[in-house]
Amino acid sequence: MKNLKPTQAAQPIKLVLIGDGESPHLLKWARALAQSPGVELWAASSRGFTPEFEALLPAARRYAMQTKPDHGGGNLGLFMHLPGLGAWLKRVDADFLHAHYLTSHGTLAWAARRGWRLRARIIASAWGSDILVTPNLGWGYRWLTTQVLKASALCTSDSRHMTARMQELGAGEVMTFPFGLDAMPKANVPKQPWLFFANRGLEPIYRPQLVLQAFAALAAQIPEARMVVANDGSLRAELETLARKLGVSEQVQFVGRLDAKAQALHYARARWYLSLPQSDSVSVSVLEAMAHACVPLLSDLPANHELLGEGAGRGLIVDAGAMPGFPGLPAQVLALENQAQDMGAANRTWVAQHGLFAPAVQRFLNRLRELDSPN
Repeated sequence: MKNLKPTQAAQPIKLVLIGDGESPHLLKWARALAQSPGVELWAASSRGFTPEFEALLPAARRYAMQTKPDHGGGNLGLFMHLPGLGAWLKRVDADFLHAHYLTSHGTLAWAARRGWRLRARIIASAWGSDILVTPNLGWGYRWLTTQVLKASALCTSDSRHMTARMQELGAGEVMTFPFGLDAMPKANVPKQPWLFFANRGLEPIYRPQLVLQAFAALAAQIPEARMVVANDGSLRAELETLARKLGVSEQVQFVGRLDAKAQALHYARARWYLSLPQSDSVSVSVLEAMAHACVPLLSDLPANHELLGEGAGRGLIVDAGAMPGFPGLPAQVLALENQAQDMGAANRTWVAQHGLFAPAVQRFLNRLRELDSPN
């Protein structure tokens, strides 16, 4: 009889997240990966780490660059921290560097891998504007994005539209899945029939002025309409002034940034959800709204068409040609009034089937294990 060698347990995948440790999106990835068996998670942040992030990882597995990035760009100062990051990554000796937001953190991962001759392979997760907007700002941005994508062993995207753009820019293998929910929210919460909710950032790319103008058009025909505007940003004061000028300041409530529990209450009560950004991929905020049985009113973008499904009855694409007056919008929304409850239920079902994050992360990790296999 042949002597059989004992089976050795598979070595865990050593993965370093590189991104903004104060971002709830990176925290969500960290939670999912930290809870996955066979993953040794580390993290490098361009800023600091939230307390929730610190609770997930011991200090020895975290590296904070403590920069103060500008929302509008101009973050070249971040790359002054490359020597410290490169030396730390050399000591960590990871299998994968998982960069989130490719223009900044993807470039850091690419430069560190080259400069410090790291054995780690790059995983590039695109977030939206890093692929759909930034490469169009100039030759240098496009070149950097292309270098990161070409150097990546695997990329992730949350829409088919963004995947196609990544491949045009040089990406090889791209996994496409929504940046979905951790769990489905409570069902059967009573809706307020004409309550609208909006919670994208109060920044130019999200065009919150158009959200207010669209609501004003609706409120002119639907006097009982109300809207809650959550989140914050550089346009907050301007928007409060605009609400007064449009005559809807009594119908619009600005509530600022909310924690997850408070935000869930607003989603649950609202029948309608408004989001009209200039550029977007599949938005987790829209997924959250759909999971809470809201009916989304979204801007005319490829990813939004994917999300609502052509003719699937999951929401309304707002005609870009109607902006900023939105003369036809009230009639379109009123025509959906009797279907809104069924549309909301269909949205919950769709998110439960296609929009949960944990199954997608497991597929992602299975692919990393295949890439990490010596065979």
